[in-house]
Amino acid sequence: MHSEKINQIKAELAAAKADSPEELEAFRMRFISKKSVIGALFAEMRNIPNEHKKAFGQEVNEVKQLAEEKFQDLIAQSESGNQKKASLDQDLTLPPTAWPVGGIHPLTAVRQRIVTIFERIGFNLSEGPEIEDDWHNFTALNFPENHPAREMQDTFFIEKHPDIALRTHTSSVQVRVMENEAPPIRTLSPGRVFRNEAISARAHCIFHQVEGLYVDENVSFADLKQTLFHFAKEMFGKDTKVRFRPSFFPFTEPSAEIDISCQLCGGKGCNICKGSGWVEIGGSGMVDPNVLKNCGIDPEKYTGFAFGMGIERIAMLKYQINDLRLFTENDIRFLSQFRGLL
Repeated sequence: MHSEKINQIKAELAAAKADSPEELEAFRMRFISKKSVIGALFAEMRNIPNEHKKAFGQEVNEVKQLAEEKFQDLIAQSESGNQKKASLDQDLTLPPTAWPVGGIHPLTAVRQRIVTIFERIGFNLSEGPEIEDDWHNFTALNFPENHPAREMQDTFFIEKHPDIALRTHTSSVQVRVMENEAPPIRTLSPGRVFRNEAISARAHCIFHQVEGLYVDENVSFADLKQTLFHFAKEMFGKDTKVRFRPSFFPFTEPSAEIDISCQLCGGKGCNICKGSGWVEIGGSGMVDPNVLKNCGIDPEKYTGFAFGMGIERIAMLKYQINDLRLFTENDIRFLSQFRGLL
């Protein structure tokens, strides 16, 4: 009786076909699944006399192997048939479908443009760690111990005593360069920085900076001004005007904020520049002698200038973007506007 059932299953396997996914699934359910006819044969093993169990087990295992091989053959035939059908459905006279092409992120494009401008006038590129110690992030840059930037509400500290923090500016890279290189030094330090600020249309806790440093004999404020004049006209156009406003930074003296004429109204006054005709893009100044001394450079022999600006701020001005959060939200509708930057 069992031999007849096994022979019947073998005959069904030999004649089985599967021209559709439904038929393939029906084959699997009948012959492969746990509740299949072959599974039922294994269940009957307990009713077979001991002297016949070995022979019966071999026959059932044989038919199980046949079923699995047949199932794989049917899968291969089904895939081959689908590919053939797909090829017959294609109209080879139609033009090819264009693959969607990505683009450069606007922040990446602006960073590359800034680097290119300064490389052409002799600046090299320097990078450093995003996690910094107190010396490179604060002390070497002449920050006093009671400076607000050293407080928890302004800086993301990882450890205290000794202080380890996410860098608040890329000036820390400039310190490392001055510690390891002798003047003349002319370097540009772009990178990501972190500050404990509320996220809004005009501020973010993570943003990008680019800072420049030039240290040599007889470097003056006039060199700083001419360098930034050149940058502004290369980045924003030859009609761009630049002005410097006196300011204070612990690591430069004298210090100045850098403003350019508003790109939206051409300096006439609008809501973007708050009617002033000017927009701030960064800070600058002559490197404080204490900073040079902290980095092992003789301030009696060498002078230098430094500047820094936010890459997001430059991108917002260049492409007239009014919300800083758009740069990090990964909205394809926003990013697709910059595909032409390739």
